[in-house]
This record gives sequence, C-alpha cells and structure tokens, in this order.
Amino acid sequence: MKSIKTSLMFVGEQAGKAEEAIRFYTSLFPGSEIIDIQRYEADEHEPEGSAKMARFTINGAEFMALDSHLDHQFTFTPSMSLYVECESMREIEKAYQALAEGGSELMPLNNYGFSQRFGWLNDRFGVSWQLNLSN
Repeated sequence: MKSIKTSLMFVGEQAGKAEEAIRFYTSLFPGSEIIDIQRYEADEHEPEGSAKMARFTINGAEFMALDSHLDHQFTFTPSMSLYVECESMREIEKAYQALAEGGSELMPLNNYGFSQRFGWLNDRFGVSWQLNLSN
C-alpha cells in the first residue's frame, strides 16, 4: 500500500466550493499548503474551472478535494470528521470560531470531562470537525 488519504467531495449546494474550502483550511492551520489544483476544462462534464482534483495539506497531513455537480444522494456527514489536536487554548478557540462561522455546532466548545476543552461542529461547507485541547 502506498498511502491512505481523506478525500472531500463537494456536492449539492457545496459543488464548486472545493477551492474556497481548501484555501480557508490551509489559511487557518499552520504547516498547511495547497499542493496542486487540477481544473475541469470547457469540454468536460463539470463546469469549467471547478476543481477536478486538488491536493493540500493541513499541518502536514495530505488531503484531496474535488467538486462534483452531478446529482448525488449524499453529502458530508458528521459520522466522518476531521479530528484536530490543538496545543493551546488560543489555538482551539481561534480554529473553532473560524470553522463555526456559517456552520453549525454539534457540541459547543466546552469541558466535557473527557477533555478540558472540546468542540464538534460542521463548517459552512458541511465538513465535520472535532477540536480537542491536547493535554
């Protein structure tokens, strides 16, 4: 096996927003970068310029993303989430606030006993995040 990566497909209301999302994510977390974005051309089955395949890193972990304007019977779900271990109170609060803007809170940032500071939310693109303050 060469590798395993998380792939994010932006569909439905989120179709066409893959690049916006990855620019947001890579600006939010240190050690992150966009590696490559391949775009659909005019003669392909998706809108010209949308993300055909994008590769990016968040804190060194590599991800993939793409847009699909086809009719799918699914979207993102919180049952699959990105789990982030934050190193400081400032870091977790900044990340949570930015990701929550336009999204929906599943578990507000709080002390739940198993963690001094934990929060779970869906961001404005529908991607689910769990943020935990590491001890």
